[in-house]
Amino acid sequence: MLDADLLFTSATKAAALIRARKLSPVDYARAVLAAIEREQPRLNCFVTVMADQALAEAKRAEDAVMAGVALGPLHGVPIHIKDLVDVAGVRTTHGTAIFTDNVAVHDDVLVARLRQAGAVIIGKTTTPEFGNKGLTDGPSFGVTRNPWNPERTPGGSSGGAAAAVAAGLAPLGLGTDGAGSVRGPAACCGLVGLKPTLGAVPYDTTRDAFGNNVYAGPLARTVTDAAVMHAVLTGATARDPWSQGGEDRRRLSPALIGHDLSGLRIGYVERCANPRVAADVLANTRASLEAWAGLGADVEEVTDAIDWIEYEGRILYQANFAVFCAPYLPKWRDRMDPVTLAFMERGARFSLADFRNAQFARTRLFRQIQALFERYDVLVMPTHSRTALPVGFDAANDEVEVDGVKCGITRQGWTSYQYPFNLTGHPALSIPSGFGADGLPTGIQVVGRWGCDTDVLRFASLLELTRPWAQHRPKAA
Repeated sequence: MLDADLLFTSATKAAALIRARKLSPVDYARAVLAAIEREQPRLNCFVTVMADQALAEAKRAEDAVMAGVALGPLHGVPIHIKDLVDVAGVRTTHGTAIFTDNVAVHDDVLVARLRQAGAVIIGKTTTPEFGNKGLTDGPSFGVTRNPWNPERTPGGSSGGAAAAVAAGLAPLGLGTDGAGSVRGPAACCGLVGLKPTLGAVPYDTTRDAFGNNVYAGPLARTVTDAAVMHAVLTGATARDPWSQGGEDRRRLSPALIGHDLSGLRIGYVERCANPRVAADVLANTRASLEAWAGLGADVEEVTDAIDWIEYEGRILYQANFAVFCAPYLPKWRDRMDPVTLAFMERGARFSLADFRNAQFARTRLFRQIQALFERYDVLVMPTHSRTALPVGFDAANDEVEVDGVKCGITRQGWTSYQYPFNLTGHPALSIPSGFGADGLPTGIQVVGRWGCDTDVLRFASLLELTRPWAQHRPKAA
């Protein structure tokens, strides 16, 4: 197999080849590391490349294959980790100069689970400062670029992971999602990105375990790869109260077992808080809906007057930065991202009453979405209102243009479909819907009932069968 084809082989196929002794984990790791060396100067998607460690892990994986021992579902498969998540012995910089020398002592529980599944950790991918925005850049590491067009962003804050997977620099990446940070980059880069149900995948490091709105999830080129990785990550830990429910969130509803979607009800949401949707995004979304309808699903536009709580969501988001970043200001202000500083300044203006009312609004939104699921089996909407923004876009102040019309800052004009489901906790998956007029990928988001992550993945896989996307590759360096 040529290296170019190997780099775009699915994780599940690669793992099967390794189990069958038709692919060497060492050769696979070397091919990926060589590709990273070629692409890193152009894309800047890695903070740390763990070449020596990865090759040593790949050698152990190969020895295990030859010894005939039991192998995990990702045995020998290279995976990278967003630089908000700890890998033992490697820096976790959180995208900021503040933590340049912060070397992790232990693996995060999710990294430990990936290792137990046989994955080979090859590096840490870029994130904006503390994962603060929907683009991936910052004063501590520069600009991460989209492999489909380096003058565009790969999205954020898991932009490094998305750019790397899209460019063939490992088939899987672990991202995190606090306001769309897995789904947005997936849409920008033509990938599959899952934000699971709250608690399905533990998030042990969140500062507010009970009010959590941050999730970890896979970035992949295929739905099957995302599903396998999600299954590896799923399960309770003692440190995450939301993971303590005990139910198996990997179950599949019987109605989704086959290809016949007759009777399945899709609620189509054309706009959330955004005033406009680009014509090409809209066309690709409708084509995807028609594909599901062709399998028997009923599609109905949601006309309910839903308060998507953009303002209240902003209060929760910016007040969080104002509080937890405050201790860093005296020493680090001049080396912090201006976007972080702007969010902190705005967040500090909100009162306790503002914050509590925003928390109450989160509950109202959850109940509104729950009411929709009394009528619909899934909700479908675009992931973004337009294709990827230019690099250098100021996420704190610039207005997003959609078909030439200014539509507000990013959370109003571009990512408004994403953050509501961080607040409600429902599983949300972005999958490719096609390409825009500018040649960049567009995405469609599927939102499911609480706990029905596998249903969302299965429903998306049926679109993948009828409108496949993994055959498309961006041009290499």
